[in-house]
Amino acid sequence: MNRRQFLVASGVGVAGFRFGGQRSSAGSDVEATVPKGTAKSTILFFLSGGASHIDMWDMKPTAPLEYRGPFQPIATTAAGVRLCEHLPLLAQQAHHLAVVNSIGSTVNTNDHHAGYYYNLTGHVPDQTFLSLGNSRTPYPTDWPYMGTVVASRRPAHPDLTNAITIPHMEGAPAYTRPGQFAARLGTHFDPLYVNGSRDNPLVFQAPAITLEGDVSPSRLVHRSSMLAALDGARRGLEKSRSVEAWDAQQRRALSLLMSPRTTTAFDLSGESDSMLERYGRTINGTSLLLARRLVEAGVPFVTVFWMGDEKASDQRKCASGGGWDTHGNNFSCLKDWLLPEFDRGFSALVADLAERGLLDETLLLVTSEMGRKPKIGDPRSGGPAGAGRDHWTHCLTDVLAGGGIRGGQTYGSSDRYAEYPQDKPLTPADITKTVYHAMGVEDLTAWDNQNRPYNLLDTGDALTALF
Repeated sequence: MNRRQFLVASGVGVAGFRFGGQRSSAGSDVEATVPKGTAKSTILFFLSGGASHIDMWDMKPTAPLEYRGPFQPIATTAAGVRLCEHLPLLAQQAHHLAVVNSIGSTVNTNDHHAGYYYNLTGHVPDQTFLSLGNSRTPYPTDWPYMGTVVASRRPAHPDLTNAITIPHMEGAPAYTRPGQFAARLGTHFDPLYVNGSRDNPLVFQAPAITLEGDVSPSRLVHRSSMLAALDGARRGLEKSRSVEAWDAQQRRALSLLMSPRTTTAFDLSGESDSMLERYGRTINGTSLLLARRLVEAGVPFVTVFWMGDEKASDQRKCASGGGWDTHGNNFSCLKDWLLPEFDRGFSALVADLAERGLLDETLLLVTSEMGRKPKIGDPRSGGPAGAGRDHWTHCLTDVLAGGGIRGGQTYGSSDRYAEYPQDKPLTPADITKTVYHAMGVEDLTAWDNQNRPYNLLDTGDALTALF
């Protein structure tokens, strides 16, 4: 979006929503025994395309070869955690990790759009995802992204927004994925999208806070004064919640545009060469480094959507669209491309936060829209000879760390082929509730514009055993 589009979109929210206050747990012996999360911020790292759970986290070394594939599990710094041999750096951080292997996120399409929506909001996708497929655009009546719910429950950040997404809007422009927006909460809670690129991974730009052409700060202030005069006349004619919301968003947008601390937060030039090398000079590595900087700046929720390299994917015959959707050549693509970049960047983030004393107050969540089909051989990529794995929403692994999570543990299990959850089965609603618990979001009551109360997520339970 350009600056003008941002100013408009930020004010055209669903007016009239308000939220319940925090419930008091005083006098409740049951609630007093539940371990509390300690997170002030969350970084959600989304492996776009559908990361293979059976090849990374939930390996089955005794399963037949046509299921287990060629990768082997390795020991880690935690006795209860085994990871893929191609995640050696993360294996050294496993004492911080909680690996959750029993998430059943079956959707009616067994495809990306619905998988995104379920795992980002905690809500089962409705029938429109089946009838419309990739043509199912984000709706203003959708359930909100968990990051925007958290953002709505925090005081406004003095310089930035409460939810920031990097390095791109997922699926845009052709297949913009539902589930990543505030939707029924109103666009004023939408994340601020900050763009990066694989060609120049050290530069991030927020179109909404970039002055265009010959617009200087002084000209912007002058324009703002003229707008204030016009708005004063308009308010004399109409005073409503929607106008008040619009005024608030104009002020917020102007604050973002004018604050030097806003642009400083996105500037990686102050990071040392050794730190850049530690995370990796790739767009996903530098996005995780930027996420750490935003946490240091006090942003409550940061989302990193993995940015793939479509050109490299074609060359390697992954049939993945540049991400984790490895329909073909799954094992070479993971070993030579995806896993090394992920291993370097995410292990650096975990270690960096721990060394800075920030891990206890920062929740990390690695998730995806689906796992991969355990039986090797996607018909669309040549069957077994193509060595790909098809879509598989029926079983998924999530990885959590920090924010009060007890590291070095594995929770739940799948069956012997990693096809379906077996022990302690969960859904994405349980993971979403766990994020809310870690961030201290207890009351999920909201009211619509008819003043009717509803629950933002009335299914699922926080995994308090992880804390």
